[in-house]
This record gives sequence, structure tokens and C-alpha cells, in this order.
Amino acid sequence: MTHAFDWTTGYPTQRLPVFGRNVVSTSHPVAAQAGLRMLMKGGNAVDAAIAAAAAMTIVEPVSNGLGSDSFCILWDGQQLHGLNASGRAPQAWTRGYFKAKYGDDAKSPPQRGWDSVTVPGAVASWVALSERFGKLPFGDLLEPAIEIAERGYAVPVVVQQKWAAATPLLAELPGFAQSFMPHGRAPEVGELFRFPGAAKSLRLIAQSKGAAYYGGEIAEAAARHAREHGGSITVEDFAGYKPEWVTPIGKTYGSHTLHEIPPNGQGIAALIALGILSHFDLTSMKVDGVDSQHLQIEAMKLAFADVYRYVAEPASMEVTAEQLLDDAYLASRARLIDMKRAQDFGAGNPVKGGTIYLTAADERGMMVSFIQSNFQGFGSGVVVPGYGLSMQNRGHAFSLDAKSANVVSPGKRPFHTIIPAFLTKDGQPVMSFGVMGANMQPQGHMQTLVRMLDYRQQPQAACDAPRWRFNAGLEINVESAMNPATVQGLAERGHQMEVINDSYQDFGAGQFIWRLGDPAVEGYVAASDPRRDGQAVVY
Repeated sequence: MTHAFDWTTGYPTQRLPVFGRNVVSTSHPVAAQAGLRMLMKGGNAVDAAIAAAAAMTIVEPVSNGLGSDSFCILWDGQQLHGLNASGRAPQAWTRGYFKAKYGDDAKSPPQRGWDSVTVPGAVASWVALSERFGKLPFGDLLEPAIEIAERGYAVPVVVQQKWAAATPLLAELPGFAQSFMPHGRAPEVGELFRFPGAAKSLRLIAQSKGAAYYGGEIAEAAARHAREHGGSITVEDFAGYKPEWVTPIGKTYGSHTLHEIPPNGQGIAALIALGILSHFDLTSMKVDGVDSQHLQIEAMKLAFADVYRYVAEPASMEVTAEQLLDDAYLASRARLIDMKRAQDFGAGNPVKGGTIYLTAADERGMMVSFIQSNFQGFGSGVVVPGYGLSMQNRGHAFSLDAKSANVVSPGKRPFHTIIPAFLTKDGQPVMSFGVMGANMQPQGHMQTLVRMLDYRQQPQAACDAPRWRFNAGLEINVESAMNPATVQGLAERGHQMEVINDSYQDFGAGQFIWRLGDPAVEGYVAASDPRRDGQAVVY
């Protein structure tokens, strides 16, 4: 199972890969330790992932909260399972509802406030994962998060930057200042932040195995708050919510297979891009050279052109995932790439005729790839008072265009950006991983995988390496650490570039666990992104 990594490769960073038989890797050290506590109590990787996810709602509230959505891919020791816990639209949501409130010119539901909130799925995912795969009692898994919320924690550097940036935008939204501006401002770095409302909710969730959230006291408080502030979500909307177990979709790249959650998510973009790249010989190109980077950018653009045109809830899509991933179709897309010139691609015709990511693995071989998000920084900005319920704003991703596959309707799930990933070889698990950050996610999946599989870069080096991000048209952002000759070469091919230092959203942040062999003997190697406050922890 060991891959022939070049362990000497690296980039300027304060991180080294870590090795162990039991691993939790997250973007906050306290959450990673919460997961490790479960493993040391005799729990498995699922128990660890749930404990870490619950803790993350407290320690990185800029990215996720108790009102988040989530997705998971896990290897149970025998096979892969997928869980789609993205939120569904309230029953009141129709095109007419939004046009009447926001005018005929409105293109989508609003970005903030209760009319951007779909029924959150994250808490339901914790319960579903625990019931099907967990070992420890569900209540035990939330103990670390409850303790952190009650005792408080010192706010770390990267989280504080995003907190301070969000407060001017969200201070007036219902419940926000009360929860997240305890001194009339964002906390300073190193300042203690307590979240007693969230601790109360976590206790209710623990005691009721989620029932208080989906139809009980918490749902009643949320529905009441929504009514008071012009929203339409009801207790019945919460009570009717169920996450969906799904079969991951995959695409073979060389001798490995990348697996993603099927639509309504954008994971298929990474599969399309890799399918296009498989028609080129990347290994003949320098890893950080202009040819390799140009080719990857163009493949990613082609993938997004199709994803933004076609991907939505599967029942609403006019093409299938299988058609988008068809080898002959991807070969035809690959032929559109000009190695000397950046292009603005349109969608093809495949028809014939503010997120947190964490991963955990244990010595019995269970591996969990888990992602949880409030969408844009602090999500909707709405927080239910007394319950610490910071709600996502995924409803903003719906379209109000009647012709769009992603048009809003009651009970529908919107197009989703958050995507966990999993890598296998010959049907056996190799790596659970993810890269958070809006449309950076499939781009990060592709860039880091190419580095590991084509260029033998070890996971931490592949994580540390400078990244680019495609935005739209010919526009890309590149990290300031990128080789100046490569940046110049990309500019000469027509890429319109902005060199950016903000790592948080622009270039994503990843966590990686690679299986070295027998988990009980050789264990795993793990990496954690230096663009966030986190770490990989092992024992």
C-alpha cells in the first residue's frame, strides 16, 4: 500500500507530516484533540470525527456551526459509504415566494437572513453516522464540545482575522451581535470566547439523540425566531428532515480512483478535471512549471463549465453524472485545450444523440472523510438566541430562474460546494482527504492529488505547495509563493492573474490521511494545512 513518495520534497512551511496508527486531522488543535479523546476511550474513527465536528462548531464559528450542512465519505473496513446531509428548502419556498418579497428582478434568494436558511443537516449527520457505525454512546461524543463551549477557548489567529472581517457585515442580523460580539466587537487573538447557548443546544442534542433539534425544543426556538424576523421555516420543516445515504461516484486516474459524493454537490468537478488530465502526460512536465500548471487550470475550467451548467439535485438534472464522466466525452473536452493559450470555455454537450474539513482514521482500518459548513462566513448571520444556533445560508445558492436545473422549490436541495473526498487503489482504501473553501474545493482536490500521484510529493508537501484558483473567464488567483517564472509564463499565455496573500478562502485548506499499509502495524501518515490554525494529531 505504501506509495513511492519522495520524502525530501517540501515547501516553506512550519509543518511536517505526522505518523501514527490512530489519526485525527482538523483545522483547530482543540477539535483534533476532542476526536483523539474518543479514540483513546475505545471509540472508532466515526466517533472521533463526530466529536471533532461538534467541537469545530464552537472553535471555528466563522466556518461552521450547529446550523451547518455536512457530507461524509467513509471506509468501514470493507467498503465505501456516502452520506449527503445537505439541507432542504422549507415548504414555503417557491419562486413566487421570493419574487413577491424581493421583486421580479431577484436572481436568487438573499445572501443573509432567514430567507437564506435551508433546514440544516449537520446534526442529523452526526446522529446517522453514530447509529450506523459508532461504538461509543452518542452523548459521550458531544462532551468535549460542551466543555469547550462552557469553559471557553482563546481565539486563534486565522479564525480571528475572519471573525473581525465578518462583523461589520453581520452585526445587525438577528442574534449575531449577542452571540459573536460579546464586547461589542469581534474577540481579539488570545481572548477568551464562551458560547453558553451552544452548550445548551449540544446538551439537548446529546440527551435526545438529535430529536430536540429535529422537531423538539431547538426546532421550536428556531421556527419562533424565524417568524419574528420574516422567515418561513417551520418546526415541520425540521421534523421532516432526513440525511441520505448515497453511493459515492468515482473516476480512475492512473492506478488510483478518486471518489466524491454525487450531485447535488460539485465533487464531480474534480472527477471531470482528472478525467481530462488523464489524456496528457503530466509526469513529463515540471511539477511547478508553467506547462503543468496551465494544463491543470484549463482542465479545471472545462470541468466548471459543465458543472455550473448541469449540476443540481439529480432529479432536476438534464444529464447524468455518468454522461458527464464518460471517457469519450472527456477525451473530446481534453482536445479543446491549447497548451499555448488560456481560454474561456463554455459548457459542452455530454448527451449522446466562509467550511471546515476533518478526517479521522483508526488502527482497525476505519477512515472518515467529513466536511461541514455554514457556506459564506458565519452563514446567514442569523443566530437563534439562547441556543447558539448559527444558521447556514445555503438557500442563497438556489436560482430563481424557472429554466435553471437549480431553481428553488419546496423540499429541494440546492447546488452545494462542500465535498469530502476519498482515494482508493484496486478497491482498497488509500487516503481520506478534503480541501475546504467554496469553489476552491475540487480545484484543491485535483492540485494536491496530481502532486502526490504524478510527482510523488508526500502529503504535507502537496498540501504546502503554492496553489492557484480559477474564478471565472480567464481570471485566476495565485499564491504569492508560486515560482515567479511560472507566474510570468501563465501571464504570457493569457491568464489574467492576481497574486494574493489571503490563504483562508482564496486557496482553501486541506487535511489528509494516507494509509501506509496495515493500519494496526504501519498505520498512516497525515498532513494538515498551514493556511489554517489546525494540526494532525496521532497516537
